Amino acid sequence: MSWAIAFTVCGAVMCVAAVLAVLSLGQVRLSGSAAIERDGLATGVRAPVWSLPDSAGVVHTSPPALPLQLVVFADHSLKSFPAVAEGLRELLASGAAVEIVMLLKQPNPIAEPVLAELGLRAVSVLTGSPRLYADYNVRVGPFLIFVDSAGRVRSSSLVNHSWQVAKLHQLACLPVAAAQR
Repeated sequence: MSWAIAFTVCGAVMCVAAVLAVLSLGQVRLSGSAAIERDGLATGVRAPVWSLPDSAGVVHTSPPALPLQLVVFADHSLKSFPAVAEGLRELLASGAAVEIVMLLKQPNPIAEPVLAELGLRAVSVLTGSPRLYADYNVRVGPFLIFVDSAGRVRSSSLVNHSWQVAKLHQLACLPVAAAQR
């Protein structure tokens, strides 16, 4: 009888250890810089389809009517990355045929005042949802995703500098390879 109890206790301890090992591996995979590299959507993948109003009631859609749409995932954290704001201002000033929208995870009353303070009044602020962020596979910001009028992702990345905004736009403007259609 005592061997049966010892065997059962050992089995339970081993099961708990196995579950903890699996959970630890999952945690390691979901954290750190390697995990962030897997955020966003791959080039050529279909972006989520949505239709959302901005604060003025103007409805914005994805896929966009313009050749390109830049979806910015930043909430109010954009203020912490002035070089990204500079890159967005440069993109707006370039006259490129791109619609820039900031997609919020939840309502945020300070997002528009912060954008105005950063000289980005032309950026439309849209309130999405945690589910929409998950559909885009975005966990951290500022994260940028360019979507074309066919609804395909043209480029995406976590950004910290203005040159990264320009490089992503340049990549988004490259012709689509046959493998991405």
